[in-house]
Amino acid sequence: MNQQFRPIRSITLPTEELLQAMSPLPDGIRAGLWDVVGEPKGLEYGEIDAVVLPYATGSDWQEALDRVPNLKMLQAQSTGYDGLPELVGPDVAVVSAAGVHVAGTAELALTLMLASLRGVDAAVRNSATGTWDSRRFPGLADRRVLLVGVGGIGAAIAERLEPFEVELTRVGSRARTDERGTIHGTDELVELAKTAEVVVVITPLTEQTRHLINKEVLAALPDGALVVNVARGPVVDTEALTAEVLSGRLHAALDVVDPEPLPADHPLWKAPNAIITPHVGGNTEAFVPRIRKLLKEQIGRLARGEEPVNLVRHGPWA
Repeated sequence: MNQQFRPIRSITLPTEELLQAMSPLPDGIRAGLWDVVGEPKGLEYGEIDAVVLPYATGSDWQEALDRVPNLKMLQAQSTGYDGLPELVGPDVAVVSAAGVHVAGTAELALTLMLASLRGVDAAVRNSATGTWDSRRFPGLADRRVLLVGVGGIGAAIAERLEPFEVELTRVGSRARTDERGTIHGTDELVELAKTAEVVVVITPLTEQTRHLINKEVLAALPDGALVVNVARGPVVDTEALTAEVLSGRLHAALDVVDPEPLPADHPLWKAPNAIITPHVGGNTEAFVPRIRKLLKEQIGRLARGEEPVNLVRHGPWA
């Protein structure tokens, strides 16, 4: 910390359940209730130093946050923080909930892979008509998997893929090596896509990763390849992916889309080679105790005058 450090002594929680879970508060910290929609309870706007956002994402927070004149920290309940720095001034710290969603998102990535590659989606559709359609599906074993993203969730997906005996290739923002071996750079994506049978996308959304999986990458994939997106919708070019899926050349299993929610008349909904889940990657019952634990730790750190964990923009800790 330097001389610019500004201590945080008050925080709002978006639900009564979270507010109660933080009790007893450490000395030196006050807490109020605010869903960033109505009026805060327990604290006046001018008294609020930090805000824990609701679980959902939303652009309607801008007007409410503008009413907090002394805001110093914005805490997300999501791993992704795209769009949040733009809601507040440059002197406001932005903090993510990285780690809380790791297990849930990783297990959904595996679920989407297995459901598509083992024909579970087809079996569910057939059950509605009593159709017995026994045929051979690719399966996950021995597949060449291209994992785009090597952060916490990417590492968890890689670990969970080990028992499935896949041939895994990892891609990060730049080429390097770590304890698991080689990490390729995103500049190699088109070449790597030429031999990939499954692409799993789990990279943050930034200006550099927007449409990272673009028309050229998708066109390079072999016929029958599967695209799994558990990151953010705009990391994949939806228009280009839709064209490939509707042609029947590629398969898709998507927890995130662009736009979101996907319009009811969007053709991906009816594509037989697409699976869509409504952005539920980290939203399991495991989330509740994990977010409580994280927020309890954060408030303790603030009370002790320490930097919070998962700081993605420094603000008062610059």
